Amino acid sequence: MKAPGFWYKKSGSLAASLLAPIGALYDAAGRLSRAHQKPKKCDGQVICVGNLVAGGAGKTPVSLALAEMLGDREIAFLTRGYGGREHGPLRVDPNTHSSSDVGDEALLLARAALTWISRNRPDGAQAASKSGANTIIMDDGFQNPSLTKNVSLIVIDGATGFGNGLVMPAGPLRETVARGLARADAVVIVGDDVTDAAAEAGGRLPVFHARLVPHPDAKALGGRRVVAFAGIGRPQKFFNTLREIGCEIVGTHEFVDHQPYKPEQVMAICEEAAALDALPVTTEKDLVRLPSEARAMVTSVAVSLQWAQTEAVKTFLDAKLSR
Repeated sequence: MKAPGFWYKKSGSLAASLLAPIGALYDAAGRLSRAHQKPKKCDGQVICVGNLVAGGAGKTPVSLALAEMLGDREIAFLTRGYGGREHGPLRVDPNTHSSSDVGDEALLLARAALTWISRNRPDGAQAASKSGANTIIMDDGFQNPSLTKNVSLIVIDGATGFGNGLVMPAGPLRETVARGLARADAVVIVGDDVTDAAAEAGGRLPVFHARLVPHPDAKALGGRRVVAFAGIGRPQKFFNTLREIGCEIVGTHEFVDHQPYKPEQVMAICEEAAALDALPVTTEKDLVRLPSEARAMVTSVAVSLQWAQTEAVKTFLDAKLSR
């Protein structure tokens, strides 16, 4: 589903007002679930990288950056496997599994460290622990009360913040900001904080800043004509990255988050690019969802997370995990 425009209008809208009572019921159902479910512990320590809004905020890049930072530990990733058919617990093998098996995020995580998918988070965490991990980084799952978390981080897209501040379907929130932040240990703002989300955290939590930077290889695209396409939470974020590199964007295509691409869709984009003397370009997350025969025809741009306060984040995590 593509996020409706009124989710990010601070001034409010008729649609948001009409849907607000349903949002209140959704929020109440979430609170009821969390109140009546006792979290289970696993043998390892769990770092939850979550968010308060529906859609992409940068959780997977944050998870990858944390794993690199905590490289002296035995790390495993745990994710639900959204978009995949497998329920798990299942250890992800990027050489044999596809995005339709385990989801796109799991494939990206598995390139960096041992990765497990599991709809049942406690079972997945225990499987990761038994495989040798002493630190489990859970990509998403902040609203899932089934597993005890040692550290919970809320990731916020600096460009969109908390949207209109309302709970789905009236707004983008999975729960109210106040209740979500009350269970978190710190906030990570990715990109410039144009919505002043740090102020909304109210000074109650540590706030860390980071930004997504293109891989150095992407500089080779500077000056090239490109037809860009993306099926992520905010495709415009990817298009802006291409402009920062210096690409001349001659065509764009926006798809829903986790779009499962069909061969004819990719072929149409490649033919459009050829007619415009341009390269078809997409994200790494999208590339793993392309039909295997189409990947060689498309150029992907990798990004990574760069911390503004690396040592502060490391000190914070060490202190939390040493308890």
